[in-house]
Amino acid sequence: MHALPLILGVLAAMAISYRFYSLFIARRVLGLDDGRTTPAHVHHDGQNYHATHRGVLFGHHFAAISGAGPLIGPVLAIQFGYMPGLLWLVIGVCLAGAVQDMMVLAASVRHDGKSLAEMARRLLGAVPGNVAAISILFIVIIALSGLGMVVVKALGGEQIMLAQGTKLVSPSNLELSPTPTGTLVKVPPQSTTTYPNGVAAKRSEGFTLEVPGSIAANTPTELELPAGSFERVPGSSWGCFTIFCTIPIAFFVGLYMYRLRPGRILEASLIGAAAVLAATVAGHWIPGSPLEPYFSLSRSATITAICLYGFIASVLPVWLLLCPRDYLSSFLKIGTIVLLVGGIIVANPVMSAPAVNQQFAGGGGPYFNGAIFPFVFICIMCGAISGFHALVSSGTTPKMVDKETDVRMIGYGSMLLEGLVGVVALLSAAALPQADYWAINIKIEDIGKYADKLTQMGADVDHLNVLEQQVGGESLRGRTGGAVTLAVGMAQIMTEATARVAPGVSINAVIMYWYHFAIMFEALFILTTIDTGTRIARFLLQEILSKFYQPFEKVDWMPGVIVSTGLVTLGWGGLIWTGSIDTIWPMFGIANQLLAAIALVIVTTYLIANGRARYIWVTLLPLCFVTVTTITAASQLVTGKFWMILASGIEKHNWHMMIQGSLNIGASVFLIVSFIIILVYAIAQWIDLSREQRTLSSTASTSPAS
Repeated sequence: MHALPLILGVLAAMAISYRFYSLFIARRVLGLDDGRTTPAHVHHDGQNYHATHRGVLFGHHFAAISGAGPLIGPVLAIQFGYMPGLLWLVIGVCLAGAVQDMMVLAASVRHDGKSLAEMARRLLGAVPGNVAAISILFIVIIALSGLGMVVVKALGGEQIMLAQGTKLVSPSNLELSPTPTGTLVKVPPQSTTTYPNGVAAKRSEGFTLEVPGSIAANTPTELELPAGSFERVPGSSWGCFTIFCTIPIAFFVGLYMYRLRPGRILEASLIGAAAVLAATVAGHWIPGSPLEPYFSLSRSATITAICLYGFIASVLPVWLLLCPRDYLSSFLKIGTIVLLVGGIIVANPVMSAPAVNQQFAGGGGPYFNGAIFPFVFICIMCGAISGFHALVSSGTTPKMVDKETDVRMIGYGSMLLEGLVGVVALLSAAALPQADYWAINIKIEDIGKYADKLTQMGADVDHLNVLEQQVGGESLRGRTGGAVTLAVGMAQIMTEATARVAPGVSINAVIMYWYHFAIMFEALFILTTIDTGTRIARFLLQEILSKFYQPFEKVDWMPGVIVSTGLVTLGWGGLIWTGSIDTIWPMFGIANQLLAAIALVIVTTYLIANGRARYIWVTLLPLCFVTVTTITAASQLVTGKFWMILASGIEKHNWHMMIQGSLNIGASVFLIVSFIIILVYAIAQWIDLSREQRTLSSTASTSPAS
């Protein structure tokens, strides 16, 4: 199967959905009316409430909602094959995700731009409103940890512990160097690793180990690893340099737009975009230079850097960093999506992944040890439906809507574009040779566990040695998390498209730049969401803390800002520190989808309260589906994977595993209970509202004519 008919079919389905279904919702379900005055005009203050042209607001809204979810989830879902994820992306975004975003945005506009939690209080009452506020805070923190983990896996170096008794057989002598704590072993390409379970696998690329103690001085070609041996996975100095440069560039763009040349938004954004591209190219000279040690970060250093960034970005004025990054992101995100769609059409790659992967369709995959149902719907979130979007649709965006009819383009249209991002990511990953895909996406310590299945799939001979050289010497094996896989897939598609358009261009001359451009592109998606999400969580926490100490209600009270931001950052940073991508991403999926369910409950209540109960199927159908899939997945994870982590930690007296298992179980149970409380109150409210409306209708029909 080639990608061209798939991408054309997706574009056609989205166009039809926007033309007809969104128009039906706008006219019949919501009754959008430009005669109504929006909060941007009623409460105009030039800061939070400011009427904005729908094209500009579309870019702002899309930049705010588009995080790592539509990029990473589809890549990880390839473990089930490409077709389940593709169908969910297209059907989900048209009938669920875009509907939720549009409905929440419209409801917030008609509630003076109030937040989702405040709308819950108004529509459902104080108890479910307070439960919703606390749940949303927890969900945002979990979501931020999931996004941050993706950056850590893409950029940070790691030390991967290897099992005692693992045997290495090298085609040539191992290169040994003594260290203060043991021996550094450089293993050449094409070495064979035999794991304690007897499974052998060949590594196409070279790698470096650190072994405790000394090894015989005759430089062996065979080595059995003692306890305490680990593999060193270096960080990406090129990627870290490029992403670091985007911060001072954003500062400059902010100063340019608001101080040097006020109002010159397009001019500043073009300068910023050019500077980011220049930083991507300049990063090529960092590896091997005196600057490399400063940008080749360990896992711990990468987590610390992301937490510092999130803290500082949330405390600084929005015009100085947050808004300029939004403008930069809008240009680069939309431009890159158009470029990628064009690249897929030109390159028309073959889908190397199977339509349905029978090896993992029933469970046992490296990310989700469960079947296609329900886990493909948890793995792929933001590209199909995302609760996080409801926070943006009831946050800054409703305060900037000029006319009610703009809600259709901004709410429904931007979500369709995000769905397209998810489709492009999925096709890019599916086009990778399967051996290369699995070599990147299986943790190094788990290679022996999946070696037999990879052989059965014909995916046991990879080309990472060639790929690592082509992308500038980056370490690729075991870079789980999806970001590196997507970057490699995007780079290969764009390189192939470039070669077709300009046949004389050398692949090796351009693929490394496409790869690092893709890493930068993903990081912009993620960091934009991290700074926005940290700020949103800070506002929520200040609102909760103000119930106990009133000064916290002042969002510009600096002690409150610092304390609340520090607690929020500590929360999501701690989850990254104690977790891994295969535990955090499922938690992120559950939290995000439960927030979507909460949002759908609230807009369903809004429809009933406003006399439009005959249209509640528009929100009730996706609500039922999301509720069933999410609670099913959560119950399986709590009683399965998360419980096993906790039990194993208790058995091994491993505090890290005990904390990880307890956090995952506790957060999952808390969110499910919170959602059930909100749903019970909502159903009671639906019944009461329906009775009231029937009574009013009956009274009106029996009253004598005047």
